[in-house]
Amino acid sequence: MGMTFDPISQLDRFAASVLDTARTPRFMPVDLFRDGDRYVLHADLPGIDPGSIDVDVDGSQLSIRAQRTSDSGEGVRWISRERTGGSFLRQFTLGDGVDVDGISASYETGVLSIIIPVSDRAKPRKIAVEQTDRRQEIEA
Repeated sequence: MGMTFDPISQLDRFAASVLDTARTPRFMPVDLFRDGDRYVLHADLPGIDPGSIDVDVDGSQLSIRAQRTSDSGEGVRWISRERTGGSFLRQFTLGDGVDVDGISASYETGVLSIIIPVSDRAKPRKIAVEQTDRRQEIEA
């Protein structure tokens, strides 16, 4: 297996490693959709220790935080290192139509799933239409 030297990609990786600070939270890709009477959020967090995941709600703000520690053995000489460690953060503003007390979360195979139920007052409902006899009302 031959490896070729690409100075542009090497420079790009070097610049990214120099300019990227460990203090800035990293981005986590998410899917968010409505499924009946609930919203479902899936966040990709591969290689994350489940104990480091923190999901909280403060008012109308849903926050997801996670931490991935990088393996850096003593005396290791890296050939390629693209899986960086650090903190991850995503925040979402929740609308009035969700049941904040019913939110639940689970983590399986690198995917964090958050279920956000729709509140009863935000669910569509039928309004009964009463039939009145307008002739009797007019005559009275």
